[in-house]
Amino acid sequence: MIVAGVMSGTSADGINVALVRLGSSQPMWSRATRPRVVDPSRLTFKFVAQAEYPYPKAVRRAVLQAMNATQASVADLARLNFLLAELYAEAVLATQRRFHTKVELIGCHGQTLYHQGESGKFMGRKLAVTWQTGEGAVIAARVGVPVVSDFRPADMAAGGKGAPLVPFLDYLLYRDQQVGRIVQNIGGIANLTAIPAAASAEHVTAFDTGPGNMVIDAVTDRLFGQPYDRDGRIAASGAVLEPVISALLRQPFVRRQPPKTAGREEFGREFAQQFIKRCGRASKADVVATATALTARSIADAVRRFVLPCRGRFREFVVSGGGANNPTLMAMLANELRPLHLTIRASDEFGLPSAAKEAAAFALMAYETWNHRPSNVPSATGAKRPAILGKISYA
Repeated sequence: MIVAGVMSGTSADGINVALVRLGSSQPMWSRATRPRVVDPSRLTFKFVAQAEYPYPKAVRRAVLQAMNATQASVADLARLNFLLAELYAEAVLATQRRFHTKVELIGCHGQTLYHQGESGKFMGRKLAVTWQTGEGAVIAARVGVPVVSDFRPADMAAGGKGAPLVPFLDYLLYRDQQVGRIVQNIGGIANLTAIPAAASAEHVTAFDTGPGNMVIDAVTDRLFGQPYDRDGRIAASGAVLEPVISALLRQPFVRRQPPKTAGREEFGREFAQQFIKRCGRASKADVVATATALTARSIADAVRRFVLPCRGRFREFVVSGGGANNPTLMAMLANELRPLHLTIRASDEFGLPSAAKEAAAFALMAYETWNHRPSNVPSATGAKRPAILGKISYA
């Protein structure tokens, strides 16, 4: 079966579509059997193609305004839900035409507007909540195939944090009998999956390490009027403000034990504004360099603090996501990891382009849902049990 995965991340820069050919000899899940972990040997996964479609500027502006907004128009949020669905459907149809193929199923993560993985008080209840927008029924009607969407709530209903979900794909692709690997994705938020050698899925650790490109992009936009620091050129021309980094690495999120998840609620507009204030009268280039160093240092700090002391020996560090294309960030990260004796590798070396990874993960999860099988990793999300993720919209 060819499945399209559709992803638009916390950076809100556009739509990523990955086409994946999937097959399985694994039986459907039932409460009678209650499998605890996925059996990767029963799944076949082959990457087919990938395409990216930037959001129109007005749409990106509307999405960013809606994210973590203290006030928003209900009517505009409803309109955005249907508008994004139209854009997602157009992206899938364009990808089909471009690669002369026809998908049979779509997995659409949607655009995260709000994610609160930790329970908080609301009207006398303690609730963990999430909201991904992009109406699955509209996508199904436009493309003419079933759509699985809204993946996070089922994990949260099972006691998890609803994230990270990509470790399901990480375990399938990067597990090895001899080599322990840490798989690091650097999107808007940075997250890692630690897979010890010969580990079962129950022994996989995964969590958000902190900001990925989100803070870098925000300060670059604010100070230079550019959506991101192309090739890390601005950061390369600046100097890192060490006192700022030291102070931020003492923040509660950085020190909190996994499982943990982050988003714009932790590292969005308000954080970026405070970050710029912390940098005082430093040059603009120094501020971008410091934001870039924050991403590199927080990743390395998470590896040292939460992975290496108790998770076994690791030899490889596999990097994916947009941050992998930032040479300055990658140089800083390599410098931080050198004392840890980890060999840095790109996810492309394993047959899956870095830019396609998250979209491909939701194609895989949609396929599992279609076959009535769970695809969360409870050890990563904190869920009490495996859960079948997402909601199905039929064409």
